Amino acid sequence: MKAVSIDQIGGPEVLRFAERPMPDRKSGRVLVAVEAAGVNFIDVYHRSGLYPMELPLVPGLEGAGAVVWAGEDSGFKEGDRVAWSDVIGSYAEFVSAEPERLVRIPPTVSTETAAAVMLQGLTAHYLATDTFPLHRGSSCLIHAGAGGVGLLLIQIAKLLGASVVTTIGARDKTDLVMAAGADHVVYYREVDFTAEVERLLGPRPFDVVYDGVGADTFRGSLSVLRPRATMVSFGSASGRIPPVDPLDLMRTGSIYLTRPTLFDYVATPQELQRRVEAIFEWIDEGRLSVAIGARYNLAAAGEAHRALESRVTTGKVLLLP
Repeated sequence: MKAVSIDQIGGPEVLRFAERPMPDRKSGRVLVAVEAAGVNFIDVYHRSGLYPMELPLVPGLEGAGAVVWAGEDSGFKEGDRVAWSDVIGSYAEFVSAEPERLVRIPPTVSTETAAAVMLQGLTAHYLATDTFPLHRGSSCLIHAGAGGVGLLLIQIAKLLGASVVTTIGARDKTDLVMAAGADHVVYYREVDFTAEVERLLGPRPFDVVYDGVGADTFRGSLSVLRPRATMVSFGSASGRIPPVDPLDLMRTGSIYLTRPTLFDYVATPQELQRRVEAIFEWIDEGRLSVAIGARYNLAAAGEAHRALESRVTTGKVLLLP
């Protein structure tokens, strides 16, 4: 089969499109023909070595496709449409998965939409419902609102009744975030976002900041939180955050700091299924829109990574085997 391979850590140039062995048909697993694979920053972290992985590696954790073979007692059969958020090796024509990490795609949801919403949709869901549970009257700042997680998180925050300020890098993304429901938009490349937030809403207005950007925004984010608010750092798109002195959290108002990861919020098949069902229901009802910003052939994985890391993409980036 054709797949993307990483033999050494580095930049997008280390992603090689090559022939790889087909996954074994093992008892207790499911073999899936990948129709779309999601491109995410965690894939960049694996490629760059920020999150060390054993090499050589076929990257990619997220995707959707059709079952071509299922082991006994897997609960799946040939032809089932399935999606996943944490099956390593998804940048390939075929992937082997543990059945408990797969979810069925309902007839009302396309395969591409399912691939586009799994990792980022589940991330947005746990951030807004568990890491800091938003409710009517909550006030939040969402960085990188035009990205894959950002657009979904804005929509879910509004579904839960929160007010939303979002930062974006370019004015041509304004319509996207406003359509998602953002109440205010801050152009972080044009102004100091902390000063602009204070101009719009007064000092320290937020109950929570959801920050997937990292180094460029972390310190400023602390300064716009009310006392005893929550700082949620869930990504490092601009680079790793420098070490934090716990006393800084005291000085800024007894701030709660958390660095969550999706995998702790879908640790059981039951929790995975509960979150996925909520997301698919919102999509079916027309309350959650999934934006696919770019599609690349599998052989162009390096181009897809360059686009993602440039932070000019909007919505979801997909690879199509």
